[in-house]
This record gives sequence, structure tokens and C-alpha cells, in this order.
Amino acid sequence: MLAYLNRTIGVAGIATLSVRIGYLEGLGLASSTTTKTPQNGPARSQDETGPTPRVPALRPVADGSTTTRRRWIFGAAGLLGLAVAGLFWSQFWMARPIPVAVEIASLAPITRVLAVNGRIAAAHSIDVRSVVSGNLSRLSAAEGDVVEKDQILAQVDAAAQNAIVRQSMAALDTALVAQRQATETYDRAVALGGNVPRATLEANAFAVQSAAQEVARLTALLSQAQIVLETYTIRASVAGTVLELDAEAGQIIGPSTRLLTLADLGNLLVAADVDEVYATQIAVDQQAVLQLAGETGTRAGHLSFVSHRVNEATGGLAIKIAFDTPARAPVGLTVTTNIIVDRRDAALSVPRTALVDGNGIFVVADGTAQLRPVTVVDWPAARLIVDAGLATGDAVIVDATGIVDGQTVAVDQP
Repeated sequence: MLAYLNRTIGVAGIATLSVRIGYLEGLGLASSTTTKTPQNGPARSQDETGPTPRVPALRPVADGSTTTRRRWIFGAAGLLGLAVAGLFWSQFWMARPIPVAVEIASLAPITRVLAVNGRIAAAHSIDVRSVVSGNLSRLSAAEGDVVEKDQILAQVDAAAQNAIVRQSMAALDTALVAQRQATETYDRAVALGGNVPRATLEANAFAVQSAAQEVARLTALLSQAQIVLETYTIRASVAGTVLELDAEAGQIIGPSTRLLTLADLGNLLVAADVDEVYATQIAVDQQAVLQLAGETGTRAGHLSFVSHRVNEATGGLAIKIAFDTPARAPVGLTVTTNIIVDRRDAALSVPRTALVDGNGIFVVADGTAQLRPVTVVDWPAARLIVDAGLATGDAVIVDATGIVDGQTVAVDQP
């Protein structure tokens, strides 16, 4: 049996035993090397001087896959622990009431206004132009001048038209002479009575008639030439103040050239545009509060004109606002205008910051934030009128940012 074991160790186990003993030498636990072969039988020591040290028991080598599996198990357990700790921590913070600012809903007078910017304009103003083309020989008005109706403002060179008038006058004089001769000839024929053939008498009568028609025609031509001549002198069609000059003496002008702007500064108003979104909310006679640039006070006014057409290019609706008391101000001055669109003696309102998606608010009830649907009048203002969904005495959360339905809240005490 021993011989069989020796042969087995010698054939199959010699390599393993040598490796194990070498491992112990590397650790410093063995001072001699023992080799067992099938030929020599018992083991023989190479160091005979000292006692053989005690060798610790050999342990089997651990499997690498087992170590990796243990690492995964420990890592998963750690992550699970962190997740559970985070859940408990979040639940702890969620359970804490969040401080919120509230306001108590109550009925109060509310005025809904639309703010627009406009400019001072004259109620009546005209652009003065020439109906004829030519050289502007003289400009009699200056910017800021107050002029009367029919006062001469400018003169266009009318030399050519004067010549036409003189020609028309000369032609008319010739026609008058011919008419006088035809009339005298006819009168002599009539005086001769039966001594003048009837055909001659009729011819003389026809000549008188033709001469009269020629005189009438040339008279009309002269009148036309004189009328055109008058247009070379440019006059004020209305009384007013010269707001702006757009031409200079010596300039070649025509019907498309604006010479100056004339306005009645005794009747001023505010011209503005309203965005088409609010076009249906604007109507004539609505009250307005006006503040002129550079002034701290306000003036009362009302809408005197609302256009029936929206400008397709700008999307604006033209309006005019009249002053209740006549005002004096430079034309073009900026005016801040608040148009009073709606006035209610008692209504509920909330801050715009309290709205959730435009149709809900949070109210505090039993220590929690409760989402409540509401109907509001959408308007460009910091506060909005609530028509439905809100009752007097409700505690409305002023700022709904970060609030969720059912969340525990604590009301901030001012």
C-alpha cells in the first residue's frame, strides 16, 4: 500500500508538493527543501545542522470567480443602502411644512386699464403742396410762424404762365374786334332792307353769331390761364402754425413735393396705436389718464376716435384721445396713457404670480396646498380679476413656484 502511495505521489503529486514547499520558502517558513522521489523512498534533508521548523497547514487556493461575485454582492448592498437612506431623507424633508406667503381674498374696487404710449398731435393739420411744377422762387413762411387763411406762403416762378395769359388776352381782343365788325356789317344790311339779298343778310347774321362764339371761347381760355396763374402763388388754406418746412427757395418742386406742414395748435390730442389683441376691448368715450413727458401730474381725457381697421403691417389699431381740458404742448411729445377699460366696485383678484398654468391657484386649507381651478380675465397687469373659482376669505398662495397639490405648507407670519 505504501509503495502504491509513493508511486502515486511520485507520478502525480511531485509537481504540486514542490510548488507548495517553494511557496513556503518564499514566505520564510521553511529552511530546507525536501524532495520525495519514487527511487529514494523516504525524504532526505539537505540541511542536517538544525531542527526542522514547523510548517503551517496549507490552505486551498480561493477561486477567482467567487471573489468577484462577493464584490458585486457587497456593492449592490451598499447602493441599496444609499437608496434607502436617500428615500428616508427625502421623506423627512417632504414631511416638513414649506413656508409660503398668502393673501386673504377679499372684495375690493378694481380698475382694469390698458397702458399705451402715444404722441401729441394736432386735431387738424395739412401738408401744403404745389399743384404746378416749377422753380420755387420765394418762400414767405418760416417754421413756427402763425399764419392766417389765404396768406401767401410761397411763390413758384410763373413767367411762362404769364406769357400764356397775355397770349389769351391778345386773342380775345382780336376776337372782339372781329365780332364788332361782323355786328356792324349785319346792322348795315338790316338798314338797307329789301335792297340786300336775303342770302347776304343770313350770312351776315351767321358771321355775327360765329364771332360771338369765338369771343366766348377765348374768354374761357383767358379765364383758365388766369386760374392757373393763381396756382403759382401758394396760399394758406386754413389758419394755423407752420410746424415744419420741407422745401427751400430755388428748389424745383412739383405736386408730390411737400412744402410745409400747417396745423391748428389750439386743438391738440394724443395719437396712439393699440395692439390688435385688445382691439375688441377699446371703444369711443372710454376714459383715459394722460401723463405728458416731463410732467409729474396727470390729465384727464377720453377716446375720441377708434379706427375700424387694423393695420396689417403693424398689427396696430389707431386711436385718438382728446383732452378733457385744452392742453398746450409740443407736437410729437410722448404721452403715457392709461385707458380705463373696465371699472368694478367690488371684485376678487389675485397676483399673476399665483396662477398655475393660467387657470388655477393654490389655496391653503388644513395645512396643505390645494389646487383650485379658477376663471380669470387675462390682461397685461400684475393682478388679475377672478370671475369664478375663488371665494371671499380663501388664503391664496402668492407665489405658486415649486408648490405641488397636497403639499404640507406653513403660512408665513408677517
